[in-house]
Amino acid sequence: MISEIETTTDPVLSREDAIAILNTPDEELDQLIAQAEKLRRKYKGNHVSIHILTNARSGNCSQDCAYCAQSCRSKADIDKYKWVADEKLYKDNDFVNEHHLSRHCIGLSGMKFTDEEIEELASKIRKMKEDGTHLCCSIGFLTEKQARMLKEAGLDRINHNLNSSRNYYPNICSTHTFDQRVANSHICSTHTFEQRVQNIKMLQRLGFEICSGGIIGMGESKEDVVDMLLELREIQPEALPINFLLPIPGTPLGDADISELTTEYCMKVLCLARLLVPQSDIRCAAGREVYFKGEEKKLLSVVDSIFASGYLTADGQGIKDTIRTITDAGFTYEIESA
Repeated sequence: MISEIETTTDPVLSREDAIAILNTPDEELDQLIAQAEKLRRKYKGNHVSIHILTNARSGNCSQDCAYCAQSCRSKADIDKYKWVADEKLYKDNDFVNEHHLSRHCIGLSGMKFTDEEIEELASKIRKMKEDGTHLCCSIGFLTEKQARMLKEAGLDRINHNLNSSRNYYPNICSTHTFDQRVANSHICSTHTFEQRVQNIKMLQRLGFEICSGGIIGMGESKEDVVDMLLELREIQPEALPINFLLPIPGTPLGDADISELTTEYCMKVLCLARLLVPQSDIRCAAGREVYFKGEEKKLLSVVDSIFASGYLTADGQGIKDTIRTITDAGFTYEIESA
């Protein structure tokens, strides 16, 4: 498989090819990284984009997703609030601009919002856009009317993760029906995978940039990882974040076995993402500080986007250390062009 990739600038991989990449022997990993790096350099140069994430609405979510500390089933000890204080939100926005970071990402727990709530968010977006900040909101399922409200307010990008493959999705998020069988399982009883895809297509039609990725380590197979990434290849998101599970005590996956999430395997997943969707910003999101500690140079040879200062309810590397990590690895960071 490696030799075949070497002869192709932008490889068009089959499902079988992709599965083979995840099965690459560890002793051949450096060759795989080298192939992914060619595409990373071609489309992203030597730059790494840094993003920070503000948890603008925390907890009290109607969903019961197995991995999430904010779900209705979670017993995790987290702060819960309807809106983060404006002072915190705008301070984070100033932080992005003062440090010349790429984007301010804003997460809101929940899957559906009223028009009044969307207008309140839109007013906050208008204020932040006065500084020219690149913004991305993770805000569940929007109606077309609501999406247009946010577009008119100046929102650039929306995050809507697929989370897993179409086949494995019912193990973390079920369909509409909630019954005792579902209540006793590790799944989330709300929206179907296809609804996620259709929501993204609607947002693309309205002109939004899309951030969409998934979570690795929830018990899925390698085939599931491949199928998720193939779905994302069809979507062609501007940003493709890959999260590696950080089991959170108090959630159904709080005791998940993550022994298979070796640095080598996690790197293969990121290489495959780069090979399948080479022009996207491939972002190593949650888990970067855990699974790639000491391997940052190799990591940044494949990915071009990372977070600083935490992940909603989980801590992360501070901004100074993040910048040092990038520069020590021989890369530069800078704000995205408008």
